Amino acid sequence: MFTRTESLKEFIRFYPVITAILLIHLVLYLLTVLPLFPNQWFFELFSGVNLFIMQGEIWRIITPIFMHNGFSHFLFNSFSLVIFGPALEKMIGPIRFTVVYLVTGISANVATLFLEPLTYMHVGSSGAIFGIFGYYISILIRQKHRMAKENKQLLITITVISVIMTFVQPQINVTAHLFGLISGFLIGLLSLQKK
Repeated sequence: MFTRTESLKEFIRFYPVITAILLIHLVLYLLTVLPLFPNQWFFELFSGVNLFIMQGEIWRIITPIFMHNGFSHFLFNSFSLVIFGPALEKMIGPIRFTVVYLVTGISANVATLFLEPLTYMHVGSSGAIFGIFGYYISILIRQKHRMAKENKQLLITITVISVIMTFVQPQINVTAHLFGLISGFLIGLLSLQKK
């Protein structure tokens, strides 16, 4: 379930939404590091800055979901999406997966807006990735037959470790991680029928 054995061509065909998100990650990352814009203009325009959102720059609630601060941040979040996203896109379909990903990412950023200082700046897809974890947890409650026992154990372990690391690692948007997880869980509870 969480092991990738597809070729690149198969991955693109089987998981079009994840492929599109990864491509957006890559393009936006390159635009932030290549010397195309002076003084990191592109990064500054599309990162989440609470003060600017409050002043009407609403796009900053969405664009940070796809922006990353540095290569390791970009690589880790993209890798996490490659590992944990495909099974969910296959389970619920590309349209519902897109909705879950965007709604949980936006929820994480809205929570950040209201719970963090006005000067707070944030980027990264981890709120949406935690949303994926939350949705999986709701599947374990509503439709646990859809996952093998070893996948359930792995998912719970990874989720618990990820939540712990949220509080241990420096410069982590704790609010985004927690609200991404909670919103993914709630979306799953509300949209999945118990079987």
